[in-house]
Amino acid sequence: MSNSQKVVIVTGASQGIGAETVKAFRKLGYNVVATARSIKPSDDSGIATVAGDIGDPATARRVVEEAVKRFGRVDTLVNNAGVFIAKPFTQYTPEDYATITNVNLSGFFYITQLAVAEMEKQKSGHIVSITTTLVDHAVDGVPSVLASLTKGGIAAATRSLAIEYARRGIRANAVSPGIIKSPMHPEETHAALGALHPVGQMGEMSDIVNAITYLDSAPFVTGEVLHVDGGQVAGH
Repeated sequence: MSNSQKVVIVTGASQGIGAETVKAFRKLGYNVVATARSIKPSDDSGIATVAGDIGDPATARRVVEEAVKRFGRVDTLVNNAGVFIAKPFTQYTPEDYATITNVNLSGFFYITQLAVAEMEKQKSGHIVSITTTLVDHAVDGVPSVLASLTKGGIAAATRSLAIEYARRGIRANAVSPGIIKSPMHPEETHAALGALHPVGQMGEMSDIVNAITYLDSAPFVTGEVLHVDGGQVAGH
């Protein structure tokens, strides 16, 4: 264990943007604690994995405890885990509401609280959370009230955290993606989804990962919601 090597926690790390974020931080020399409901152990000694429901406070405790026990510190938290359910507003069920608030809100709250407590000990740290451009720019035909309710809250919380902890060496930022090519979007949907963006195409997972690593390397940036959305939030 090295107490000088930086340590990042990545939630929703088993696939898609989360898995790519883990790879990117390893290439940058970070130790990584990767968590997801179905994540498998890693052969890489610089990656610790913790399987569990991120909305459960017990999972959050296990993740942060593993970071400290295995690697000695927490420098960055990437709140990537998220659920999106597209339904007309009146068709959302109590189960839909519980699922989305569990992952998007509880999954943000519990682990961020514990990670910040560790960051305070070293007077430095960074929280970067993934929101959605739908928070700022709703799209006709893409019903997104519950996504906006939860991810919009995270965008607001990011600004609040940035100010609360600015003088304590802890930064908070967010990345707001458009529609990104990932396992959740079959290839046959790419043309239609790409057309929703002013640039005429979907984003790549690398676009989001590059935004995350940029924010992590930018000590003068805090309270920022960085839109990586092919121009969606700017207009149509």
